[in-house]
Amino acid sequence: MARNADEQLVTSRVKLPRRIVEHPLRQVGKRLLMALGVLALTVLLVWADRSGYHDNADDSVDFLDSVYYATVTLSTTGYGDIVPHSDAARLTNVLLVTPLRVLFLIILVGTTLEVLTERTREEWRLNRWRLQLREHTVVVGFGTKGRSAIQTLTATGLKKVQIVVVDPSSKVIETANAEGFVGVIGDATRSDVLLRAEVQKARQIVIATQRDDTAVLVALTARQLNRGAKIVAAVREEENAPLLRQSGADAVITSASAAGRLLGLSVLSPSAGIVMEDLIQQGSGLDLIERPVTKAEVGRGVRETDDLVVSVLRGHRLIGYDDPAASPLQLTDRLITIVRADGGSPLNSLNRLAPE
Repeated sequence: MARNADEQLVTSRVKLPRRIVEHPLRQVGKRLLMALGVLALTVLLVWADRSGYHDNADDSVDFLDSVYYATVTLSTTGYGDIVPHSDAARLTNVLLVTPLRVLFLIILVGTTLEVLTERTREEWRLNRWRLQLREHTVVVGFGTKGRSAIQTLTATGLKKVQIVVVDPSSKVIETANAEGFVGVIGDATRSDVLLRAEVQKARQIVIATQRDDTAVLVALTARQLNRGAKIVAAVREEENAPLLRQSGADAVITSASAAGRLLGLSVLSPSAGIVMEDLIQQGSGLDLIERPVTKAEVGRGVRETDDLVVSVLRGHRLIGYDDPAASPLQLTDRLITIVRADGGSPLNSLNRLAPE
């Protein structure tokens, strides 16, 4: 996660999602060009009517004197060493130079006020965001794994404002902002970066880093800051999974092994592979969800529920549907069930296919 020392110097910034119409530097550049245009136009007006101006130094006005007069006039300095003395020059000052002076000040002062207003507005939005953020989800890493995790979370109903992305790359965070997510630029192994993501108030933390050692450090830091959050992490090598669990992760997914097992299943049974892929893709087809036991289901058997129950979570023990201990269901149990993503009819037909 710590890619280089230079980038760390500008890390730990929270960036709220917004639609940027134009780059700030481009806006400032346009303002400067407009100001220079006003100055050039004023110089031409004075130079064209230079005979109507009087210079106390040598009684003549050359091009340099025109530039000088235009500059001090637009900046409202007005030393009085060069003055219009003819009626035409004075009329030009009243009708043209004075409006140009006002326009010049509006451009420069307006740019300054806009920058200050934008900073104030951004600080207000950031403070408001911190006060309102509760029970959110922190996703460390916005690569392929992180994006897929976020897609699954949003497909199950989690709002984008409840997701905070942490990544050391400013370009990655800009991409996350463009998609509507709050981003924190920084190395997630550092506690100050996670604190900026309000990890101490998070309900769940997803660690999807590129390196296993980084994932271990992030899990250690996150668990130290938040003892009650649910931490789910991904690792490349299966041998690193126990270490990540010891670091505080509640669940560890071995990405390489999981993909390999899905490949093997698809080779042995392509249809089974399709079903498994459908189950892990939330929001379409069949979904694998966890839900509490309803009062009407208390005391019933596993096969007497409306949904197809795969497992029963009783305390910290996960019981299979075919285990006699799974029935009868208790009020404190949680069910791992298969339902249709569109919220349609329960899978009674699949329930009947379960072996007796």
